[in-house]
Amino acid sequence: MQQDAASNQPVDQAATAPVEAPVDTAPMAADPGVGPGMGGTNDAQALEGMGFDHLIQNFDAVGWIVFIMLVLMSIGSWYYIIVNLLKNMVIRSRADRVMSTFWETQNAQEAIRYMEDQPKGEPFSKIALDCAVAAAHHQRHEGSRLVEALNRSEFIDRALRQAVARESSRLENGLTLLATVGSTAPFVGLLGTVWGIYHALIRIGASGQASIDVVAGPVGEALIMTAIGLAVAIPAVLAYNFFVRLNRVTNAKFDTFAHDLHDFFATGSRVGEVKGK
Repeated sequence: MQQDAASNQPVDQAATAPVEAPVDTAPMAADPGVGPGMGGTNDAQALEGMGFDHLIQNFDAVGWIVFIMLVLMSIGSWYYIIVNLLKNMVIRSRADRVMSTFWETQNAQEAIRYMEDQPKGEPFSKIALDCAVAAAHHQRHEGSRLVEALNRSEFIDRALRQAVARESSRLENGLTLLATVGSTAPFVGLLGTVWGIYHALIRIGASGQASIDVVAGPVGEALIMTAIGLAVAIPAVLAYNFFVRLNRVTNAKFDTFAHDLHDFFATGSRVGEVKGK
């Protein structure tokens, strides 16, 4: 009986022993807000210490000079973009009406009076008025040395050339600034980038850390100045090419109108026009 009791004892102990839960050896998923996941918070804090706001806060004298230059370039270029756009729209909308009304008017005096009533900035009326003034001036001084030196056709042609050159020059107002901004703004921004990288490398060298996460932030901040320079230059270049094209078309209209005016005031009729009709 003792042997039976002894043989049953391990069985009873095994039956009454607590069953251990199986251990899960699979790696636990990282909680984005705990432990290593705290890197997300650290990354957010690191990003807050970078960017455009952080760049401005750490500007020195050179950085501020470069930034202010880019801002002034942008303001100036957009000012002339808007002014030239409105000016070309007004000129193109009035050009055909002004020229057609001038030629359709039966009396030359009424046509000149119509040109005098046009706005001050209307170029076609100014060209016509300069031509009329030159023709009247030459007519008043017939028999003088002026008439002997220049005949009527040459005198009118000279006045028209001056008028067309003057109005063409006014069309180009602001284009020099747009060309300058478009060609120099990227280099000004690059100067800010080089200066920022220089100071970033000095700070990195002083800290003794040269890992990629330490270097990438300051260098990336410095590249913002190059991006600003390109953002200033691209609209200026596009606007410059656009206005050069518009001015070329308008100058061609100036030349055509001036040629017709020369024929009219020198001979009394346009080319292809029959007198008496």
